[in-house]
This record gives sequence, structure tokens and C-alpha cells, in this order.
Amino acid sequence: MKRVILIGGGGHCKSIIDSLNQNTEYEIIGILDIAEKVGTFINGIEIIGTDNDMRHFFSEGIENIFITLGSVGDTNLRQKMYEKAKLIGFKFPIIKDLTAIISTDTTIGEGTFIGKGVIINASVQIGTNAIINSGAIVEHDSTIGDYCHLAPGSTFSGNVTIGDRTHIGTNATVIQGITIGKQSIVGAGSVVVRNIGANKVAYGNPCKEVEHE
Repeated sequence: MKRVILIGGGGHCKSIIDSLNQNTEYEIIGILDIAEKVGTFINGIEIIGTDNDMRHFFSEGIENIFITLGSVGDTNLRQKMYEKAKLIGFKFPIIKDLTAIISTDTTIGEGTFIGKGVIINASVQIGTNAIINSGAIVEHDSTIGDYCHLAPGSTFSGNVTIGDRTHIGTNATVIQGITIGKQSIVGAGSVVVRNIGANKVAYGNPCKEVEHE
């Protein structure tokens, strides 16, 4: 088995532990989080250090690491941890829950998580360190950018493009051919029938861009 360390001990981490425990490819060595949590456990996995200990564990021969921090509209910490680990030399697996249905004609970037019940159809491209959460459906010829988070139950019809670091809320629907720019947020339950720009907040049915508060 390949050994892997997880970074981030919240609720998203629990989902990833559960998916990893279903297969025999990886052995979880432990979790890195804030110093106050060291010695505690999440779903039976011990928090064994902080991100400052990454280099130590790499020198001990652990080559694989996975970012288990969640994100809702702010991917900065996920990106910071990824880049820090990348500089040290870690490899980033792609973790796919066994219940996910993924076309063989799909490209998935390193460090991406594909959750329970996800369906990804043909000719889809998914970037680095993305989260495709439980029950999301990504139809043919769509492109999902780096660090994106597709929340549970979100649906993307064919030929949709989602920019880097964008968050699509729970049960949102994006019709075919739509483009949503980078670093935007689409609210839960929204129905997106026209393009959304970069650095926007948008929600509703039909989904509309709104001013930042």
C-alpha cells in the first residue's frame, strides 16, 4: 500500500477518509492540522502534526499527500498548502470514491477528490486540486478549473466551462454551453441560464450576478 498524509482535519476530511477506507491502495499515516489539535483523532485517524512538519514526513519516506481542507468561496488556504507541499516534492493522488461513475475519456488533475455518487461523462476535463462533491453530475465536454468546488447535488449539462477557484453551491443547475468565470460563487439551488463573469457572486432562478456585500 502507498502511504499518504492528509492536510486539514474538518468535515471534508471525514468524507475523504471514508472514501480511502473503502479501497486498499492507500494507507493513511495521519492528518496535519493546527497545533492545538495534535494528538486528537478524526474518524480513527490521528492528527500527528502541523503543516510545518511536512518536510519531516517527506524525509521519512512518505511521498503522497492530499489536501483535505474544504472550501466555500475561498480556496486560498487549499492552494497555499498545495503549493507548499509541491515545493517539498510530494505527490498528489486522485481520490475517487468507489461509488463514483467516471468515463474513461475523462482527464482529472492531481489532488482532486471525486465524492460519493458522482457521475462524470465523456470528454470532461477537471483541473488540479478540485472537489467534485457527493452526487454532482458533470456532463460531456465540460471543463472544470483548478481548485473548483462543485458542491453536493450540483448538475452541469454538456459543454459547460467553470473557471479556476470557483464554487458552485449545493443543488445548483448549470445548463448546456454556459461559462462561469474564475473565482466566482454561485449560490445553492441556483439555475444558471446565462454566462457568469469572473470574480462574481450570483444566485437565484434564473441566476443573476449581484454586488458584493
